[in-house]
Parts: sequence; C-alpha cells; structure tokens
Amino acid sequence: MSDRKGTGTADALFERAEGKRSSRRYAQAIELYKKALRIYKKTSDIDGLLNCYLSLGDTLRAGGDFRRASRYYTEALNLSGLVEDRVALADAHAGLGLSLRALGEWRQALRHIRHAMGLYRSIDDKEGIGFSLWAKAGTYRIRGEIKRAITLFHEALCLFRRLRNTVGISYSYCGLGGCYRVAGQTDESKRYYSRANRNFKRLGDTFGLAYSYCGLGNVSRMYGDYTGALSQFRKAERLYRRIGDRVSYAYTLWSVATTYKMMGDLNRARKIFEMADTLFKETHDPRGRIYCILGYGELEYLDHMKSRARRLFLKAERLAERYGFKIEMGHARRLMRCLERDRGLPANLP
Repeated sequence: MSDRKGTGTADALFERAEGKRSSRRYAQAIELYKKALRIYKKTSDIDGLLNCYLSLGDTLRAGGDFRRASRYYTEALNLSGLVEDRVALADAHAGLGLSLRALGEWRQALRHIRHAMGLYRSIDDKEGIGFSLWAKAGTYRIRGEIKRAITLFHEALCLFRRLRNTVGISYSYCGLGGCYRVAGQTDESKRYYSRANRNFKRLGDTFGLAYSYCGLGNVSRMYGDYTGALSQFRKAERLYRRIGDRVSYAYTLWSVATTYKMMGDLNRARKIFEMADTLFKETHDPRGRIYCILGYGELEYLDHMKSRARRLFLKAERLAERYGFKIEMGHARRLMRCLERDRGLPANLP
C-alpha cells in the first residue's frame, strides 16, 4: 500500500511538472520532476523513472542546459531497454541528438537522430519521423551543409502538412527561414519567417514566436533596416527571458550586437557581444562562441587594431575547424582575406 501511495504522489507531482513545462515555467517544472523522481526511485517504478528522465531532459534542453539534459536522456536510454518501449527509446535518442548538436557534437548527434528515425519508422510514428527529419535538417544546417538542410526541411514540411500538424509546419518554416538567409535568399527567408510568425501567434507558442521574431530581425538586418531589426529583436528578447531560454536569448543578443556594429555604435556592440559570449560559455555552445569571437575581431578591425583582429579571426577559424562548422570557418577565412587586402569588412554577414 505504501508503494502505491508513493507512486500516486509521484504521479501527481509529475503531472504538475508537466503543466509547468507546458506554460514554459522551466525552473518550477524541474523542481517538481526531481521530487517525483526521488519517489519513483524509492518505489522502483521504472515507467515513472523513464517518463521523468525524458521530461527532465526535454526541460533542461529547452532552457539551454544541454550537458545535464544529455545525462538524463542517457539515463532514459538505459531504462527504455528494460521496458522495451520503442517510443521512449526513440524519444531519448532524438533528445540526446539535439542536446549533443547544441554542444557542437554534430557527428554524434546525427547518429542518435538517425537511430531515432529508424525506430519511429519501425512503429510507423509519422509525427516522430517528421520530428526526426526536422532535427536532422537542423543538424546539417549547423554543419554548414545548407542545400542538404533545405531539402530535409522541405521533406519535414511536406510530412507535417499531410499530418495537418501546424506546430511542425511552423518550426519547419523557421528552419527554412534560417537556411535561406544563410544562402543569401533574404526574400525567401522573410517569407518563411513571416508564415511561422503568423502561425505561432495563433498557436500561442511563446518559444516559436520568439524564434520567428529573431529570424525576422535578422532579415531586417540583412536588408539594412537596423531600426526595424532592433524592434524585432526586443520582442524576441522579452519572450526568451520570460521562458528562461538562455541559448536562444544569447543568439538574439549576438544579433543585436551585430546590428549595433553595423550602425557604427562599437562600444554598445562590444558590451552586448560580451553578454552573449558569457551565456555561450555557460551553456557550452561552441558555435555561439565562434560568432562572438568573430564579432570581437570585426570590432577590433573597425577600431584600427588589425593585429588583434587577425588573432581573433585565426582563433575563430581554428575553433570552427575543430568542430567542423563549414559556414563559420568560411566567415573567418573571408574576414581574414578582407583584412589582408585591407578592403574593408563585408557589408553584412548572415
């Protein structure tokens, strides 16, 4: 009787945590999940433990704590084999893949995402297949294989449209918006981010809305509309702060700093780059760090400190090469060429 009572209490805590997570109150959700987890361990409730590990992984990943998220997903992987739950096993592989991707480990990430896709296919989970396609596309985008990423995002989009899954459709729009911006197709980028933004407003999806506002801000920045860009970034910042997503907030800060750099306000740009860089260090995001190092180098160049700029561009290039980030490596090399030829910086890198 005591075990059943304990399990009931843990189940109630777990449901409360799920509610907090749905409303993006991540810190409160984590505390409730941990309380439930302690009880599930005492009562040896494998199903309860498995659900808790997965939800903790998802919540920590949403808040940018990718290392801890990876540990919980690994615990879920170890347990899912005991209960032969292929859905949970696939979810754990997918979550671990996304966490490793954010830590710059895109090769390992791809292996886990492919494993997840295979499991989803084996049980004909079309939503899971669509999610895996979206996750795989984003991994190739980070890798710098933009054409391949675009193809996969379109595959995910087609599947989500057949399933009438508006959330999946909208996140695929955001993925395409980012890829087309990097590919230099700014009009296409705007079109997809605008579609996503309209959908997220209807859905009331806070994270998605922030994501689309940041994307639209970068589109405005690429057009040279810096006032419009800052307005969109402010909307994204407010929403990311509300939900406690430090990584997405850091990327938004980087975008704000880059905009001020383009406006010639170098002091303000430097301060905001430093804020973003601090968050990237805390969340162990190497790609974000590379962007900030490149930003510092550009500021040094614009301040006529060319030797310092060169050291920073070289540092960014080495780091990008270590992680295999093609786009960032290309940015660093392009900036080095500009410095060596002394013809000024590129007008506006994506």
